Amino acid sequence: MPSICVLDNLAADGIELLKTDARIQFDVRTGLADAELRETLNQYDGVILRSGVKITADSLTDNTRLKAIVRAGVGTDNIDKQAATRRGIVVMNTPTGNTLSTAEHAVTLMLALSRNVAPAYQSLREGRWDRKKFTGAQVAGKTLGIVGMGRIGQAVAERAQALEMRVLGYDPFFSASRAAEIGVEMFDDVDAMLPEIDYLTVHTPLTDQTRGLIGAAQLEKIKPGARLINCARGGIYDEQALVEGLSRGVLAGVALDVYAEEPCTDHPLFEMPGVLCTPHLGASTEEAQTQVAVEGVQLLIDFLTSGNIRHAVNMTPLDAQTVASLRGYLGLAYRLGRMVGQLDASKAESCRLEYRGDVAERQTSLLSSSFACGLLSGVLDEEPNIVSAELLLRERGIELIEDKRPGRGAFASSIRAHLTTRDGDRVVAGTLFGENMPRLVQLGEHQLEAFLDGHLLIFQHSDVPGIIGAVGTICGRHDVNIAQMAVGRASPGGEAIGILNLDTVASANLIEEIARHEAISRVRCIELPPAGALPLWLEPSKG
Repeated sequence: MPSICVLDNLAADGIELLKTDARIQFDVRTGLADAELRETLNQYDGVILRSGVKITADSLTDNTRLKAIVRAGVGTDNIDKQAATRRGIVVMNTPTGNTLSTAEHAVTLMLALSRNVAPAYQSLREGRWDRKKFTGAQVAGKTLGIVGMGRIGQAVAERAQALEMRVLGYDPFFSASRAAEIGVEMFDDVDAMLPEIDYLTVHTPLTDQTRGLIGAAQLEKIKPGARLINCARGGIYDEQALVEGLSRGVLAGVALDVYAEEPCTDHPLFEMPGVLCTPHLGASTEEAQTQVAVEGVQLLIDFLTSGNIRHAVNMTPLDAQTVASLRGYLGLAYRLGRMVGQLDASKAESCRLEYRGDVAERQTSLLSSSFACGLLSGVLDEEPNIVSAELLLRERGIELIEDKRPGRGAFASSIRAHLTTRDGDRVVAGTLFGENMPRLVQLGEHQLEAFLDGHLLIFQHSDVPGIIGAVGTICGRHDVNIAQMAVGRASPGGEAIGILNLDTVASANLIEEIARHEAISRVRCIELPPAGALPLWLEPSKG
């Protein structure tokens, strides 16, 4: 009989579901860490937890029994998914249970901040009746900016519109047709939106691209008197910049539910007027807690009793033979998706995937899903997997079209992606050398052959002598080693493109110096997985 351990406090309905299912046995053991946690994890077939317990690689050392970990909630940052994958342990989450509660909390903070609810109540408690002091602001007729138009962002937009607000949005993977359908005006970048907003709320994961999204530079562009809300992830707003913005009167208010360091009980913002802070309560409603508990328990029971996998964040439920037969092409499609997703942050509308040659006779629906995973990588709270990615694209109004032609062209097999955006097409194409060597063979109108891994520095330039040597010299001055190089041109003497695979990330100073070269028109960097690395759901596991 499968056994389950509950590692964090779980809503009563979730515990009741465990009690009434005769197919499993369970225990509740909370507050575990270190050796005690490691020993416990090796005594059960499955565990369910929230955010209180951290399952690290050390926690799974020598584990030979555990088959599944379920996070009753969205974020799985407290679970080492790489370590779990290598031991064949499925990690699942409950991605929708917190949506409405988090959206409602963001709106609650916006309203409470606007009407000075917290300080007004405090003044009453202190025996004062200060009506004039706490004159607030009406939200009707004001403009709300939303960064991140996933489930939560869309739920916030719907509620803001009910409050008669104008809603602006930014999300590089949210189509204009879907935006028009829900009445949101989309912008191509966050900075362009800032002069128009009275309120700003963010609903994105914390990534290298979103960390410090609002900092000192953005406060120079923002509409004076704006109010900022964050119920997503701490660190998206530069908290020191918020302090300075309030001090200078650039910002009228700040409401935070999340912080760069948590738990957070001491912060300069807490002592400032115009601030409303809560201790990470976005998902803390009875309804949300019940929903994620019941859904999480059901996920775990279904997996342990029938093998059914849903909402896995680290592996695909596809059979091993299918994955093995397509592994090289799955990796190629994923890398092409990662690349085209980083080429330009403009509104995506649709994507056409062209399969040519032998690969067109394979199970291309899986390859398209793998491409979608790469395209959405870094956009969501959790890395998408091959099962969920196409659905997540459709939620953003992005259509994925397949065009299959078995006849061979320049290569035995190739995959070409056309991402249609408001600003035109982004085109990349790749092929597979051997079984596991993905190569880029087209970028825009340029034909070339480049390695699809690691740190890529791409520069467009006039096709004149000396460019490659000049770029190499600049890299040398910055102590950056070039591992591989590829060049391509549309026609002699016209526009050309160069791609360098670097051993290290290109610094801002390096990029700036290259961009200053008179013959170079554009420089950009693309980050891809290292050579041989696979998405978690493609990694070979112990089990």
